[in-house]
Amino acid sequence: MKNYHFIAIGGAVMHNLALAQVQKGYKVTGSDDEIYEPSKTRLGKAGILPEAFGWFPEKIHEGLDGIILGMHARIDNPELVKAKELGIPVYSFPEFIYNQSKNKKRVVIAGSHGKTSITSIILHVLKDQGVDFDYLVGAQIEGFDLMVRLSDAPVIIIEGDEYLTSPLDRRPKFFHYQHDIALLSGIAWDHFNVFPDFDEYKNQFRQLIDMTPEDGELIYCEADPLVKEEAESSEMKGKKNPYQAHPAEIRNGKTVLMTSQGEIPIHIFGEHNLQNLLGAKKVCEALGLTEGQFYDSIQSFKGAAKRMELIKAKEDRALYRDFAHAPSKLKATANAVKSQFPDRHLIAVQELHTYSSLNKDFLPNYEGTMDSPNEAIIYLNPHAAAMKRLELMDEETLRIGFKRKDLKLFTDSQALKSYLLEKDYTNTNLLLMSSGNYDNMDLEGIKAKFE
Repeated sequence: MKNYHFIAIGGAVMHNLALAQVQKGYKVTGSDDEIYEPSKTRLGKAGILPEAFGWFPEKIHEGLDGIILGMHARIDNPELVKAKELGIPVYSFPEFIYNQSKNKKRVVIAGSHGKTSITSIILHVLKDQGVDFDYLVGAQIEGFDLMVRLSDAPVIIIEGDEYLTSPLDRRPKFFHYQHDIALLSGIAWDHFNVFPDFDEYKNQFRQLIDMTPEDGELIYCEADPLVKEEAESSEMKGKKNPYQAHPAEIRNGKTVLMTSQGEIPIHIFGEHNLQNLLGAKKVCEALGLTEGQFYDSIQSFKGAAKRMELIKAKEDRALYRDFAHAPSKLKATANAVKSQFPDRHLIAVQELHTYSSLNKDFLPNYEGTMDSPNEAIIYLNPHAAAMKRLELMDEETLRIGFKRKDLKLFTDSQALKSYLLEKDYTNTNLLLMSSGNYDNMDLEGIKAKFE
C-alpha cells in the first residue's frame, strides 16, 4: 500500500486529490493551518481530516512514499524541511498527476479563460458515451464526485493552469503534464502578481505550444488573435487544429447549434461558450469519438458550477452567477447574457477579488468590459484589499478605469444586498460575477425576487 502525506491538504484540488488516493486504496495523511468547507467535511468523512490545525514534523517519517506539496505552504514549512532532511520525494500536485499518468494519453486544456468549461464539456461527453478516462478539473462538476480521478484508464483530461506550481517550483503547472494533446482557448493577461510583464505571461503559453510532440496535436482558438499568432508562428512538429465558435442561432432566449445533422438545442450560450464547445468537440474527436456521439451528449450538458450558472428564473427574468474575475472573462460573460436576452434590462455586479483585479496598476485592462450591461456595479471588500496590502480604490478611480461614468461602487455587502433587494426585476436579468463570495452575502432574499 502506498503511503502519501499532503502538506496543505485543505485546498480545493489538494483535498480532492487526497480523496482520490483514498479511493485508490492508498494510505493518506495531511496537515494544514486552516481548512474550510466543504473540504473539512469531506476529509472528515474519509477519515483523513487532521486532528489539529498546524504543521507537525512528527508526521513525516521514512515510511512515506512521498510528500504532495500544496501551493499554500511556505518554503520553510517545518514538515517540508523534515521531509527534505529524510530524503522523502516531494511532489507538487502537477508532478504527482504526471507521475501517476506517464503511461496514459495526456490531454491538457489551457488558456486564460474557458479551461473549466471546456474540460467540463469533454468530461460530460466522455462519461455519457461510456469512455473510461481519468481527469483533473478545477471545479466541482455535476455527475462527478471528485475533481480528480486516477485509475487504470488509458487517457486523462487535465485542466492545465498557468499559475505557479509550488513554493519550490515557480514554473506554471501546465509544463509538468507533458501533453500529447493540448487545447489553448485564449490569452488575456492574468496573475499580475506573478507575471507583472505581459510578454512574460504570453511566453508561458508560447513554451507550452512548443512542447507539443511530433506525434501530438495542438487544438487552438483562432478567434483569439494572440493565440492565433503564437500557434501559427510556432515551429512545433505536431498537428495544428484551429477552431472558432460553433455556428448557432438564438431563438426566444434559447441557443440552437446549426450542424450537418440538423439543429441541436443546448443549455449553454454566449460566443465564448460556442468557442468552448467547438474546442471540446475537437478534443473528443481527437480521442476517437464521432461528431454524432458528441452532438448526442452535448444536449444534456447543463454547464460547470458557477460558470454562467442559472440560479433562478421565471418568464421575464433570470439570476445568473459566474466565476468571472479577469477582464476577458467579465466581458465575455456580460456580453453573452445581454446578447441572449437583448430586450431585457441587465444589471451586472462584479466583485473585484483577486490581486490583479484589486491592483490599481492593472485596472486599465478592465476598460470597456462592463459596457454591455444597462447597470454596472462593482463590489470591493476592504478586508480583501487590506490582506493583499493594496489601496482600496474609490468610485471615481473605477469609473475612469472601466470607462463607465455611471458605474456604482459598494464596499459593504449588506448595503449591496439591500440595494439589490429594492430593485424591480420586471423584464430584468441579474448577473453576479466573482471568484469570491461577496463577503458571504446571503442570496436567499435576492433569489426570491426571481421565483
